[in-house]
Amino acid sequence: MKHQARKRFGQHFLVDQSITDGIVRAVNPRRTDLVIEIGPGLSALTLPLLEKLDHLRVIEIDRDLAARLRRQHTPERLSITEADVLQVDFTEFGPRQRIVGNLPYNISSPLLFHLRAVADLVYDQHFMLQREVIDRMVAQPGDSDYGRLSVMLQARYDIEKLFDVPPECFDPPPRVVSAIVRMIPLGAERLKPKSELAFEQVVARAFGQRRKMLRRVLADWAPDVPWEALGIADTSRAEALSVAQFIGLADALYAAGRVGSGTIMEPVADSDASDD
Repeated sequence: MKHQARKRFGQHFLVDQSITDGIVRAVNPRRTDLVIEIGPGLSALTLPLLEKLDHLRVIEIDRDLAARLRRQHTPERLSITEADVLQVDFTEFGPRQRIVGNLPYNISSPLLFHLRAVADLVYDQHFMLQREVIDRMVAQPGDSDYGRLSVMLQARYDIEKLFDVPPECFDPPPRVVSAIVRMIPLGAERLKPKSELAFEQVVARAFGQRRKMLRRVLADWAPDVPWEALGIADTSRAEALSVAQFIGLADALYAAGRVGSGTIMEPVADSDASDD
């Protein structure tokens, strides 16, 4: 019996073999790699991955699809975690994870932030996402798409957009163009903030009102910013700052005791036109 795509899970099943082949070529898995597929669905990507791997791990929230996978594959070949991926503890899987998947677009930003927390355990990530989201992920300072998502992910990954995937490659077709992105975690030598929480707080606040000058957006924090030493004009807007400048800004405010405690804003869902 044909599986009916469930809107609440954001299901759009890939049906174009050429796209599947392109994703597998991009991943280029070795037989013993620890590959984790998020949202295997109807196995469009699962089957060609299994041809290349001794073992594959998948995460599937839909119990009917998880049951189908259990009927089709032995545990020796396929491990199934039946859960909401946002609730999965990826530290349980160990190091050098290679994560792939056609991600549900309605949770893609929260999921990217969720995975960012375990980037030290990840070798690489290859995802299908809404093209608009990937454009924001790779945007550079001064670009209209440059925002909170750009800064937070580029501080942790080398990100490359690979190719577009049109709606007709799916069943049912989404109302947006999709794309494939490669994300490789940056190494220990990367520029790191003194406090990850302080960095997240500063970036969230700076893009909270992206059209305003930073001295106004930062408000009570602004007097503690050594603007000239950081090479940042207090009349700049958030979209003009590089990742390194945001790290410098966060470090200065952390040293002044203004940030680094409390909580941060939740990531904005991709259905919103702005992540900022």
